[in-house]
Amino acid sequence: MVLCPDIRGSRNDQDPESRLEEAKGLALAIGLVVADAEIVPVREVRPATLFGQGQIERIASNCELHEADLVIVDGALSAIQQRNLEEKLKRKVIDRTGLILEIFGERAATAEGRLQVELAHLDYQQSRLVRSWTHLERQRGGFGFLGGPGETQIEADRRMIRDRMARLRRELEQVRRTRALHRKRRDRAPWPVVALVGYTNAGKSTLFNRLTGSDVMAEDLLFATLDPTMRAISLPGVEKAILSDTVGFISDLPTQLVAAFRATLEEVTEADLILHVRDIANPDSAMQKRQVLSVLQDLDVIGGEGGETSIPILELWNKWDLLGADRSAELAPLADADPDILPLSAISGFGIDAVLARIGAILTEGAKVHSITLPAGDGARIAWLHAHGEVLDEVEAGEGERGPLRRLDVRLSKKDLGRFETL
Repeated sequence: MVLCPDIRGSRNDQDPESRLEEAKGLALAIGLVVADAEIVPVREVRPATLFGQGQIERIASNCELHEADLVIVDGALSAIQQRNLEEKLKRKVIDRTGLILEIFGERAATAEGRLQVELAHLDYQQSRLVRSWTHLERQRGGFGFLGGPGETQIEADRRMIRDRMARLRRELEQVRRTRALHRKRRDRAPWPVVALVGYTNAGKSTLFNRLTGSDVMAEDLLFATLDPTMRAISLPGVEKAILSDTVGFISDLPTQLVAAFRATLEEVTEADLILHVRDIANPDSAMQKRQVLSVLQDLDVIGGEGGETSIPILELWNKWDLLGADRSAELAPLADADPDILPLSAISGFGIDAVLARIGAILTEGAKVHSITLPAGDGARIAWLHAHGEVLDEVEAGEGERGPLRRLDVRLSKKDLGRFETL
């Protein structure tokens, strides 16, 4: 059973109905069968149980009626509230944070992803070790020669969690260093990096597969992608670029996961271009955009409200094919007026060519004309300039130490110039 508390006076970008649908989507994403779902108005938060006694009795009756084994509360529960609700409902109860952690734990495929998820799990579990389970309060006998009652079970569990978290952080730091080395290597053979970002289930992985010909998991599920995936793609005017698919964003992402997945999102901060994929057919698309921009702001990719972006952002209005005629007619002028907004359908392929052309244009925007003189016999580098740049003129340039010379006036981007200089 899924419960969405509608707390009076609390500020939330989403209306309760949208939040309930998202919570049901989270439950379905982990393979749960949603027996029933409802919005529960909360006039006053009860510190012990969140809900009032009458509401708890009604929820318990509904659980019996629908034979629900698990109750999901789409909000943050304290350890005490979780324990008390479990006692009163006679069922397992988890909150939004616990549910998202379960999804992440099931989906993480790489060693890094599993490390990040375990760290987040332990951080969450550590906060639950405060009078959440009575068996943790029992004393465990100390050694006789030390005297005193010894350490309690709760203290031992806390210490074990702290030790394990310290080890995980060291391993994750090593992952970050390795990732940084990979980025430096890419800079030396500088392929431009294009990062896909967006709200979960906006269609990033479907677009990734469409652009790269890959078969990354792309399903109509929240958090289908958790581990960063990178593939090479060809673009107009750019022989090769690296496309990076990232974890989807979501409202009220547990703070433990924001910190744990920072390393994954670091790919975004190193990108030459960000593709912000929006599910334009979703009624909450504007709210989802705000959530994504808020995360990018946290990563210092963009400034404050209306601030400048340190990395160019292209906004892709995905699922255009799902819009009705009136809505598409309403949105089309907005997209036409802004070259950095492009409608597309990753499923059907509509708009893909326009997206590729715009990405190529942005990545080659800073290109300048350079005069480069080479030995006429250096066919490999001359051919490279023809393949990677726009050769405007090529003439004989007299004799050099190794024979005839040729001068090429060629337009190259800063990255391609760097690559040429390493040849």
